[in-house]
Amino acid sequence: MTALFVIPLWADLLAVGIGALQGALFAAQFRDRRLDLLGVAIIGIATGFGGGLLRDILLDQPLAPLASNAYLIVATAAALLGMLLERLFSRLNPLITALDALTLGLFGAIGTTKALALGLPPVAAVFVGVLAAVGGSILRDLLLTMPIALMHVGSLYALAAAGGTTVLTVLLALDVPVFVAAGICVAVTFGVRILSVLFGWSLPEQRRIERLPRIPRPRLARRRTVSTATGVIPLLPTTSAAPVEEPTDSTGFVERARTGAIRIVRQTPEPARGRRRSPIPGASRARR
Repeated sequence: MTALFVIPLWADLLAVGIGALQGALFAAQFRDRRLDLLGVAIIGIATGFGGGLLRDILLDQPLAPLASNAYLIVATAAALLGMLLERLFSRLNPLITALDALTLGLFGAIGTTKALALGLPPVAAVFVGVLAAVGGSILRDLLLTMPIALMHVGSLYALAAAGGTTVLTVLLALDVPVFVAAGICVAVTFGVRILSVLFGWSLPEQRRIERLPRIPRPRLARRRTVSTATGVIPLLPTTSAAPVEEPTDSTGFVERARTGAIRIVRQTPEPARGRRRSPIPGASRARR
């Protein structure tokens, strides 16, 4: 790891502390769960540690939150502070959203820079940064037995982290100082997250294609025949503009249409007239 990518201890502790505070504030809202002091503290610590633990596991590195006593002390103090001051913070509803967005940006920037320092390619580094940013919220929802907010329709969360970490990777490739690039990453993530909450931006819900487009199949012209009283007439395509009538026999005629189809129209024979019987015997004759 080069000196350019060394993560200061205070930056990592700041991310852990804000994450633990936000997790405790979130858990304290569910009074129907009847969480005790230990329960709220555990959820806050898990929220603060979740992103860092997932990041180090993916990078196959020693777990940074367990490498120093300062991490656990800061996370516990922040979680208890969030629980005790929940009534005060609850009056400031946007505060939880702002802290959540700030945590998202901090963990995304730290995870991406650490992945790049270990030699990961840019795309993989962005992936690690996004997982580090959302890891705390996933662990928080699992402990509270709630649906994972990341996987449901709502304001942009992981996409905000992806945007910030992508900007960070591009800036570092352009030799921008790491602290400037990290600050821009946090600002972009924070801005996208807050704007998505204010304006209701979200990804569309899952959907499927109801009707598949049908591919038209070419129709081949077939040679057909029509049986008549005098024989067999082959049916061939014609380009005549008007129908042509061809007499065939006394029972009907053939109509050749524009498409080349021939239709036999049967004529109804006239009914035979009956014979009139003469009143004189032997004088009957057929009259038409």
